[in-house]
Amino acid sequence: MKYKNYHTHTFRCQHATGDVIDYAKEALLNHVTVLGMSDHAALPDDRWSTVRMRFEELDEYEKAIHDAQQQVPQLLILKGMECEYLPEFHAYFQDELLGERQYDYLIGAAHYTPVDGTWLSSFEELNTPQAFLAYSRYMIRMMESQLFTFIAHPDVFGICNSDWNQEMTACTRDIAQVAKETNTILEINGSGFRKGVKRDSSGKQRVPYPWLPFWEIIAEYEITAICNSDAHDPKKVIANIDDSLQLAHSLQIPLADLSYLEEKSASSSGLNELGKINPLRNEFV
Repeated sequence: MKYKNYHTHTFRCQHATGDVIDYAKEALLNHVTVLGMSDHAALPDDRWSTVRMRFEELDEYEKAIHDAQQQVPQLLILKGMECEYLPEFHAYFQDELLGERQYDYLIGAAHYTPVDGTWLSSFEELNTPQAFLAYSRYMIRMMESQLFTFIAHPDVFGICNSDWNQEMTACTRDIAQVAKETNTILEINGSGFRKGVKRDSSGKQRVPYPWLPFWEIIAEYEITAICNSDAHDPKKVIANIDDSLQLAHSLQIPLADLSYLEEKSASSSGLNELGKINPLRNEFV
C-alpha cells in the first residue's frame, strides 16, 4: 500500500505534537509518498490563538517545511494551511499565502460557524435548525471563494448531535449542490474515527464522523472525495485513512486526484525525479 495524507498538524496549533520532520520520518516508515502539512492557519489578527498557530510563527512553520524537504528528499512534502474562511482575509489567503509565500494549497474548514454576529463551535454547538442553516451558508461561501483545494470534515456537526434529522438533510443537500457546482472536493476525515463513540436515541453506536447519512447524500451527487488522517501526532500520520477509503468505496464515491499539486511542487522544488513518479491516487493500490 502507498498512502498520501494532505492533512497534518504540528505543535504550533497547541493541540498537536511533533514538528514537520517528525511527521516526515514517520511517513517514510508508513509508505507515504506525499505528505501535506496543513497546520491551523496563522491569521493576521491572531484570532482563536489558543488553538491556532500565531501569526509570528508563520515564517518558522515555513522554514520547518523547507528543512524537512531538504532532509527527507525521497518524500514529497507539500506546504499547506487549514483555514476558516474569513472574507476580510480573502486577500491574505489569496495574495500572501497562495501568492507571495507560494503555498501549494489551502484547506477550508468550519471549526467555528458564524451565527447572528457570533461564532459557535462546530464541534459543540451546531445542534439547532438555525445553526444548521448558518453552517450550510458558511460552507457555501467557503466553497464559492475558490480558495480551497478541499473542505475538511464537512460533516463535523456529527460530533454534537445524536440523531439525524430533516434539518441536517437540508443542510447536507445545500452543501452537496454547491460542491457539485463549484467542483469542490470534500474530505472523509480519519480523525473522527478516533473521537470515541456516539449513541443515538435508540442506543445504536457510531463514530462521531464520518457520519453515514451525510455521505449517503453526497454519493447522490457528482462530487469527489479525499481521504486523510488529520494527524495531530506523528504516529497517526496514516491513521484511519483505510477506514475513510473503505467508506468511499462502499458508497462508490469517486476519489479526487491531486497529482497536479505534486507535479507543481516537485517542479518548483527542482525535484525532477519525483516529478517522474506515476501519480498515485489517494486510494487502495
